[in-house]
Amino acid sequence: MKIIKLIPFLSCIFLLNVASTCSKDDSSSSSNNQTQVTTTVTSGTWKITLYNDSGTVKTSNFTGYNFTFGANNSLTASNSTNNYTGTWSVTDSNSNDDSLSDLDFNIIFASPANFQDLSDDWDIISRTDTKIQLIDVSGGNGGTDYLTFEKN
Repeated sequence: MKIIKLIPFLSCIFLLNVASTCSKDDSSSSSNNQTQVTTTVTSGTWKITLYNDSGTVKTSNFTGYNFTFGANNSLTASNSTNNYTGTWSVTDSNSNDDSLSDLDFNIIFASPANFQDLSDDWDIISRTDTKIQLIDVSGGNGGTDYLTFEKN
């Protein structure tokens, strides 16, 4: 009889332990994804192969520009005549699962206007060593923007 009374108590302890372990694993996995994305983009230079602004393709605004994501969160876009600087970062959007979509890929350019269009907190759709696909659903007009960087 005493053993039957212990079963609910032991079950609760077991469930609390499992919940605590899962929470730690999610945080570790999210941190690992963040490190992988950061390591990927800081390696080499990148070009924009797609910029779709709410259904309008504007990729040509960035033709010939090489993007360098510096280890100190500096971002440089340069071609043979122009050099623009901005900042970038990868942050955890604090979601409860451990996928890439939990991460925000933040880009900020103060000028010129077409580079300001890139300034946003993008969600990561996919990442490989040579390609990063991003998406942003605008809160204002409800449009969806797509941005793809490919390694040079």
